[in-house]
Amino acid sequence: MSELGNWLNSVPIFTRYWLLLTAGLTLLGRCGFVDSITMILLRDRFIHNFEIWRPVTSLFFYPLNRATGFHFLINCYFLYNYSLRLERGVFDGRPADYCFMLLFNWICCVVIGLFADFHLLMDPMVLSVLYVWCQLNPEIVVNFWLGTQFKAVYLPWVLFGFNLIISGGGMLELIGILVGHLYFFLKFKYPQEFGGLDLLSTPKILEYYFPLERTGVRGFGSAPIQRPGTRPAQVPRNMMGGHNWGRGHVLG
Repeated sequence: MSELGNWLNSVPIFTRYWLLLTAGLTLLGRCGFVDSITMILLRDRFIHNFEIWRPVTSLFFYPLNRATGFHFLINCYFLYNYSLRLERGVFDGRPADYCFMLLFNWICCVVIGLFADFHLLMDPMVLSVLYVWCQLNPEIVVNFWLGTQFKAVYLPWVLFGFNLIISGGGMLELIGILVGHLYFFLKFKYPQEFGGLDLLSTPKILEYYFPLERTGVRGFGSAPIQRPGTRPAQVPRNMMGGHNWGRGHVLG
């Protein structure tokens, strides 16, 4: 149990709670403690009966049976693996930005789910996070079934084709790709390649609750490199604001 606790504590906060809530709510439904019909996204119940919890529970709940158990485990693997890579990678030290990405993708999935009338959000949410990571790391080689290898940029489409062939589905994966592409385009491609505004800047309230972490190099890009032979612009100071005079030596 101590090893399990240490492992959970080592997982970044949003990946940790997303995985724990998914496993917990799904197991509660599997054991019969919660009714599956109250957990899924139903348009009429949400709009007319004001059952506002459904967009949230439909993200974390997944109905388990013999046909869906393996697919659920695969989703949990992709959730943990690629959400962890994003949270420790490009969003490292900026939990507010990652939280806003999850909120944006979730809201898009809810809106599309209400219009398209699908009831579970786990598949499109996981694919949207996976798609963002693949677009940020397109040249990294990833492994798939039977030892096949290809560049990460093709992974979302491979998963879409795999589910289309194996289970006759693929629509939820396609929606996840659409949502992930929308976030990636508005957050990265549009401001950087087209010179547009950052339309997805993180709200200040999220930065208040999830402030920047200063445990390493953070943010996009890299810090300016100091040229050889130049001196720092500021005199080093100690934590109280005074000059850093060094340790000194005892006289006598």
